[in-house]
Amino acid sequence: MTVVQTRLPELEYELLRKRARAEHRPIQEVVREAIRAHVLTDAVNAGEPIFRELAPRGLRRGRDRTSERVDELLYRASP
Repeated sequence: MTVVQTRLPELEYELLRKRARAEHRPIQEVVREAIRAHVLTDAVNAGEPIFRELAPRGLRRGRDRTSERVDELLYRASP
């Protein structure tokens, strides 16, 4: 684990300390949670190959090979 130091204005520190105390958690845990909430998103990157290759192409007729295509895309041999 890496240690990160930062400076906070007194008001921000007090707000952080009060929140940690109210939730019965250490300040560092509250800070890590806030960082993850800000940096990590649940957004889907539509540019990923799995989404481009399996994009809907109108109504399909006949046998649906979607699950086979997923296997081909995920497990094909690397060049």
